[in-house]
Amino acid sequence: MRSNLLSKFNAFAKKLKQNSFVLYLSYKDPRTPWYAKLVAILVVAYAFSPIDLIPDFIPILGFFDDLIIVPLGIILALKLIPPHVIEDHKEAAEELKQCEKPKNWFVGILFIIVWVIFGVWIWKIIIHHI
Repeated sequence: MRSNLLSKFNAFAKKLKQNSFVLYLSYKDPRTPWYAKLVAILVVAYAFSPIDLIPDFIPILGFFDDLIIVPLGIILALKLIPPHVIEDHKEAAEELKQCEKPKNWFVGILFIIVWVIFGVWIWKIIIHHI
């Protein structure tokens, strides 16, 4: 039973990775509606960011984005994109997946800025109370 659950999880993870590449290609497609592009861009930018908003070393919350936020975002974006656009990009996504995962350093830098601002804010609170 445990190996069956593990194999299902591995299949789900593989499909999720495949779908993130489909989204990456679909948001560039002119047949994709603007609102679907917006959701897809946000999901892909976050999924391909080299830095997480919540770092993985933070217990429980660190894996929250990888296990909940990204999959839900991918599911939502796929529901918004027309099925024929998704089908047209599945083969190209498989080829792209064989190459190295694209990196989104803009979002990574944005997350670093958020954490620096958060750190400065905490520092000011600590200094103010000392």
